[in-house]
Amino acid sequence: MVETTVVAWAARDNAQWCGLVCATHGLSGRTDADAWSVPRRSPPRYPDAVTLRPGVAAEALLDRIDPGPGASVKDSFADLDLRPYGFRVLFAAEWLHRPPTVDGPADAVPLTPVTGPDRLAAWAAAHGGGALFRPGLLADSRVSVLARYAPDGSVAGGAVLHDGGPVTGVSNVFAADVDAADVWAAVVAARPGTPLVGYESGPDLDPATGAGLTRVGPLRIWLRD
Repeated sequence: MVETTVVAWAARDNAQWCGLVCATHGLSGRTDADAWSVPRRSPPRYPDAVTLRPGVAAEALLDRIDPGPGASVKDSFADLDLRPYGFRVLFAAEWLHRPPTVDGPADAVPLTPVTGPDRLAAWAAAHGGGALFRPGLLADSRVSVLARYAPDGSVAGGAVLHDGGPVTGVSNVFAADVDAADVWAAVVAARPGTPLVGYESGPDLDPATGAGLTRVGPLRIWLRD
């Protein structure tokens, strides 16, 4: 896959994941060739729209959402200018990709699937997302919530995998009491035969690229304060 195709698949996979999270909060999304979006405010940390191709018209995109204070847009190709509409860039990031591999890292300690609402609540507390992650996510066969447990049973790290198409999306990677590089190595080992996509920013890029993912394109998150 060329980089533009990889970014398009990564954006679509991420939009599907955002749609699943929103659905557990009672929000129905809309998807077409331009974007995924929800007409009412999305849950915290999640965008109201995700662009799915370059060149989407800003006004048409904002017409699909509640563009008032608190609105956010994932600009998947970093080609929007939403400043005239009262938005600012919250942060910039890089899409990541790793092609399918025959074997994952040989020394990676497997992550454990999270099952049941109590374990999900403990995972979410360690992640920092709290009530954002609802039990309905565990009922979806496309979603794998994974944890690294400490010897005392507490959640030391984790990630979410979304198997929504020709790629597997990696998101919500965190390391509370473990090295983030170990979590990423376990993620790669969990899906050796599938292309992986995701995004990270700042210092969180290093553990991902250390696990063999490469940067394939920029994105931006726009926020209206």
